[in-house]
Amino acid sequence: MTVSKLKALIAAAAVTGLLAGCGSSPAAEPAADAALPVAAGTGASAPAAGVPGVVVPASLKFTGRTLDGKTFDATTMAGKPTILWFWAPWCATCASEAMSISDLQDEYAGRLNILGIAGMGNNKDMHEFVSDLEVGAVPHLDDEPGKLWKKFGITEQSTYVILDKAGKVVVRSYLDDLQLTDKVKSLVA
Repeated sequence: MTVSKLKALIAAAAVTGLLAGCGSSPAAEPAADAALPVAAGTGASAPAAGVPGVVVPASLKFTGRTLDGKTFDATTMAGKPTILWFWAPWCATCASEAMSISDLQDEYAGRLNILGIAGMGNNKDMHEFVSDLEVGAVPHLDDEPGKLWKKFGITEQSTYVILDKAGKVVVRSYLDDLQLTDKVKSLVA
């Protein structure tokens, strides 16, 4: 995907996708006690490896492959608010969100985890998306098979799953940039 194609996607998003999140209907935030679907065989929590006093919630008990094929262990994100950004490389709304993700990564580095989880595309296009939209400071997983999308109940791209520092899901929906920023500010004090 070329830069001009991505710019065209961003322009199209401004017209058609920003309000609806690439066709998604805004989902209500889960109830305070809403349980996150967890893969079979994982318990509620366990101590984080190498981090004294930090408990790994069930929501962060997963692994994946980065776009470069390296193993990523989500348990390393325990103890901090976390944004899981589910995106697709051809999604115009996802492209328009890239700058906000990059800005949040810069502003809250060390206090907030952000993990991109790419699906519905191939690895080459995922790499081009990350490179062209300059979101390489954020780790991204290649979830072309949809394993993590299924784990988190994601059915369409441009969805955020936001976890508080205890790993409780506080948002599972499309958010515009202002909503995303406000939610992050409320979680990172």
